[in-house]
Amino acid sequence: MSEKKETIVALLHGPDQPGLVSQVSSWIFHRGSNIFHADQHKDEAANIFFQRVEWSPSGDPKKEAADFKAFVHDELGMEISLALSTEHPKVALFVSKIDHCFHDTILRFRAGEFAGELACIISNHDHLKADAEKYGIPFHYLPVKAENKASAEEEQLRLLQKTGVKCIVLARYMQVLSARFLTEVACPVINIHHSFLPAFAGGKPYHQAHQRGVKLIGATAHYATATLDEGPIIHQDVTRINHRNSVADLIRKGRDLEKSVFAQAIRLHLDNRILVYNNKTVVFD
Repeated sequence: MSEKKETIVALLHGPDQPGLVSQVSSWIFHRGSNIFHADQHKDEAANIFFQRVEWSPSGDPKKEAADFKAFVHDELGMEISLALSTEHPKVALFVSKIDHCFHDTILRFRAGEFAGELACIISNHDHLKADAEKYGIPFHYLPVKAENKASAEEEQLRLLQKTGVKCIVLARYMQVLSARFLTEVACPVINIHHSFLPAFAGGKPYHQAHQRGVKLIGATAHYATATLDEGPIIHQDVTRINHRNSVADLIRKGRDLEKSVFAQAIRLHLDNRILVYNNKTVVFD
């Protein structure tokens, strides 16, 4: 089986105008390159055009990507981000004590499901240190309390910068990241929340759902922002429950959802399929 050629992935958005799809495809065609995948969306209310295009370059991938970026920015007046399919960014996993997403995420990385490299684990507890060592992943235990939160986050930032991390995934990390941390880390942070947001934000959502008597519970993966549980939503799913289900039943069913929703969000992000705007996302198939 032949290996898939290196491709360039571009995500672009900006004010809609006639002929954008044609101009983008023509630019690629006239350089002898070949489009592998293309998809687009228009927000009618905001008059914003979004596109994801992936193609095999005819020449040097980095130069062709840089030339395309200049074309999109200067001639089309649009915002753009670019990635090469061969680039596998380093990812840091944050976790506390709850381990279902922790194990599931690590095993998916090891199975090659994600286009990234799991570089390190950071935790405010040492409960999962032995497991991390068995997986052979560097584990950093950094206790976080009210009185040392600022210094703990400083140490986290130092570790992340040293490791070269480009994305953080929060596998039930039971700490609120400060606005300062999110600004200074300067990379996407993906969180898994154990409810179908915006319902039951905050703590103990399964207990809240049980008390309310809902018939559906869910899980939500979103980008973390300074406002708790209100960042742009990447992926969600639900499962049915009924009056016979206890809180323990909700937790058990919910954890299955959390693992799959979290995994899909990580996959979509690392495959460069997500555009964020106005606290919403456009997620390309």
